Amino acid sequence: MVTVNHILEIKDYGQSIWMDNLARDLIQSGELKRMIEERGLRGLTSNPAIFEKAIKGNKIYDADIEAGIRAGKPLLELYESLIFDDIRNACDIFLPVYEESGGLDGYVSIEVPPNIANDTEKTIQEARRYYKEIGRPNVMIKIPGTSAGLPAVEAVIADGINVNVTLLFSVQSYVNTAWAYIRGLEKRVEKGEDISKIASVASFFLSRIDSSIDAQIDEKLAKGVDTAEQEAKLRAVKGKIAIANAKIAYQEYKTIINDPRWLALKEKGANVQRLLWASTGTKNPEYSDVMYVDELVGPDTVNTLPPATIEACADHCDVASRIDTGVEEAYNLIESLNDPDININLAGVMTELLEDGIAKFVQPFEALMASLQEKVDRLAAV
Repeated sequence: MVTVNHILEIKDYGQSIWMDNLARDLIQSGELKRMIEERGLRGLTSNPAIFEKAIKGNKIYDADIEAGIRAGKPLLELYESLIFDDIRNACDIFLPVYEESGGLDGYVSIEVPPNIANDTEKTIQEARRYYKEIGRPNVMIKIPGTSAGLPAVEAVIADGINVNVTLLFSVQSYVNTAWAYIRGLEKRVEKGEDISKIASVASFFLSRIDSSIDAQIDEKLAKGVDTAEQEAKLRAVKGKIAIANAKIAYQEYKTIINDPRWLALKEKGANVQRLLWASTGTKNPEYSDVMYVDELVGPDTVNTLPPATIEACADHCDVASRIDTGVEEAYNLIESLNDPDININLAGVMTELLEDGIAKFVQPFEALMASLQEKVDRLAAV
């Protein structure tokens, strides 16, 4: 039983804790409401993998699936009816947080279909449709930060829709995202429309970076190194790159919010696009289970945590504002990857992770549609 909840301390440093999880059980059991009240949750993120896990093999959705079959709904429409209901209900549960925070928090994120990640126009159409059909002021539409996704972000922000830009790995991808947000707001200003009620986050991924780079380091060490110095250099960067990368992204954020173009929007009531730390469940058991929380607490940020990390953080996070500490070391760590003794192509890693990240959302989406079809066939035969 947790007696001291360290998550509540994090809010004092200007960071909001959101949860990376959603299922109907959480809503209907009252667990989500309890986590808001007792754990201090300020928002929620979802993705196709989360919905696959929630719906597949869970009888709680069967009655709605049967109703959809009787109504003759096509498969995609049936899928959307299930997840839109969950998103609406979660939005309603978070509405007091949204209102109390003046629109800073209380958002629930839902991703456009992942198989359109490289189609700008379809992404814009689906983002608009999702926002309209869900019909909640605190829904946030997730759009991947791909080269096709960012023009969609700009267009959707210009429409006045809240956006969570997801699958950001490189610092440059974050910078591009921030400027897409700014351009969207500027277009809205040109039309004479209000920008004070639009919110956006830039979801910057962490643990996947360390997993990829650590695997390369382990491979180099397994093959054998020439000198003890080379081995020391390789071990020095293991498990350190994701946090260093995030700290550098935050420095870019600070530069952007001091740019004259942003300041002009701020005067008109614009809200900052907060950096959101994603993929924050520690995958390597040798590392602290809250390392991606402790090291990245700081103003104007969000951290979205899987349930296990929420509980771990409530229990033993060591809360302090560290986002602006060790910045020079962070730059040096990233630069050290170019050392011939280390020789890891960070840009290549980031490109691969983005492609892999889209695949990791497409695969569960397709698997969910297949399992939903099986469930439809089975229930229709009863």
